[in-house]
Amino acid sequence: MRVPSPSPGVKFLAWLTVRVLSIPFVLGLALHHGSRRFGVELPAWVSAPLAASSLPMYIAYRVLRKNARQRREAAAMGARFAPVVKGKWPGSIDLIGMMVYNRKFGYPGDGLLELFEELDSPVINVRVLWMDALFTVWPDHIKQILAGDFSNYEKGKRFQYGMESVLGTGVFNSDGEMWKFHRAMTRPFFSRDKVSHFDIFDHHADAVIAIMKERMRGGYSIDFQDIIGRFTMDSATEFLFGCCVDSLKANIPYAPDVLFPPPQSRGEQAERANKFIEAFNEAMQAIAEREILGYIWPLYEIFRDTTAEPMKIVSAFLDPIIRSAVEKKQTAGALAAEKTGEIEAETLLDELLQSTSDPKVLKDETLNILLAGRDTTMHVTTMVIYFLSMYPDVCTRLREEILTHVGPTRRPTYNDIKDMKYLRAVINESMRLYPSVPFNVRDCINATTWPSPDPNDKPIYVPASTKVPYAVFFMHRRRDLWGPDAEEFSPERFLDERLKKYLLNNAFQFLPFNAGPRICLGQQFAYNEMSFMLIRLLQSFSSFELDEAAFAPEARPPKEWANFPGRKGIDKFRPKLHLTMYTSDGMWIKIKEAPNLEEA
Repeated sequence: MRVPSPSPGVKFLAWLTVRVLSIPFVLGLALHHGSRRFGVELPAWVSAPLAASSLPMYIAYRVLRKNARQRREAAAMGARFAPVVKGKWPGSIDLIGMMVYNRKFGYPGDGLLELFEELDSPVINVRVLWMDALFTVWPDHIKQILAGDFSNYEKGKRFQYGMESVLGTGVFNSDGEMWKFHRAMTRPFFSRDKVSHFDIFDHHADAVIAIMKERMRGGYSIDFQDIIGRFTMDSATEFLFGCCVDSLKANIPYAPDVLFPPPQSRGEQAERANKFIEAFNEAMQAIAEREILGYIWPLYEIFRDTTAEPMKIVSAFLDPIIRSAVEKKQTAGALAAEKTGEIEAETLLDELLQSTSDPKVLKDETLNILLAGRDTTMHVTTMVIYFLSMYPDVCTRLREEILTHVGPTRRPTYNDIKDMKYLRAVINESMRLYPSVPFNVRDCINATTWPSPDPNDKPIYVPASTKVPYAVFFMHRRRDLWGPDAEEFSPERFLDERLKKYLLNNAFQFLPFNAGPRICLGQQFAYNEMSFMLIRLLQSFSSFELDEAAFAPEARPPKEWANFPGRKGIDKFRPKLHLTMYTSDGMWIKIKEAPNLEEA
């Protein structure tokens, strides 16, 4: 009988007992038994408090020693400290509660943005439990992290431990040689001839449009985030494995305000797709919460690993596919290669199999690419449709460009998409305001400095082993970087004089796909997929309208948000986060079918 593995919380408590609580325990024994050797027997009521006090004294000693070392090191580097956020509780532990609460109930960045404004600095030290976390929104710092001093920054063991039960050692959760190995495995498949090959998207796009027309003709709104998430999930799994989840064949949800939705019966097999999507989302939410909680996340999983159950469902889909592919390679791959030379990879899994047959490595990498291929593209496409519903003039102009370049029915090509400048501008502006990965983090390995935003001031000291989060979400909305209209939706900023005035001065202030050696390999694939789907949608539909009444009450922005400046006070949906951004309760829209221009 297999003994179940201890929960993360039990493992953490065991580690804590050995590493921390052993100090007062050992001291207590020493006081109790050692005192006898000198003829002085300390009673338990004396030795026990003395032993207990040793732990806070030891912690204080470690903190003071660390602070002194950092002061000496910063002085030697001619650097200054970043402003430190001061919480109300010892160790500023209350800041964790604030961040957890705001992540669940607030707008992205709530609490943090106020700290930046309060300290009047684009870099702050959110120091919780006496551990440094230098949070920056300055492009030159992010450039140094991602490119200029790349080897000095890593995902780090702390981050990897929290993500490991879902992402394993895949490309997004590895460093050093393991990261290079995964990157090298994946890179060959993302060549132009493959990313511009649209057969994968085409029949899934047809399914999406058919479902949307069915809902429209029935007088119902549709959750665009859900339907486009199914499109990206089916496209991604087919791209990865050569077979898809078929989530578009499963039952599609109706809005919460539809009391008696029409019956749907799409089969038990297809309904498994809904369970797969739910499990995938649940696993991503669990590891994202671990990152917010930091080092103490295992304490919230004392009784169970919150990723275990959803990953069973995810694995039930992935494991047989990977196992079958490995067996197929082992039995037929060598013979086929001998007869015909190198085998052309038809799927990403085929490509990976040319580098390894290890099922765990294959599963880790495909899960990482599935996350990128599904969630990020789903979010950006959802945001584009949201903005088209809010700004009808943008929708009209974009549709005119599509009809001019492609026409009302023809399938778009790679060259069509490349020539459509306004389409790219609409996508970029949507990613600027609501990037898929709004917050990211690295660990600094060796002590270094960051340039000061004020050239007349000293550089900023970055201690070794420091957590360095950076906020693309904030950076993309800074008026000093994007102009006084930074919070406005204006695709033209990527086409008019503002492009030269702001963005071309520093490309690192716009990072929807990361940058440097870790830049997203699937960037062009994502642009092509989003562009293809948007062209197909605007060929079929002439306009989109947000159906605010269809949102569940808890998914609507609180009334008090309307009093805030910027997009928080403007937008009509509630953005949420796990590892990537999404909208709470989806994005419910109504659509208007386009006239048949060919018949006209």
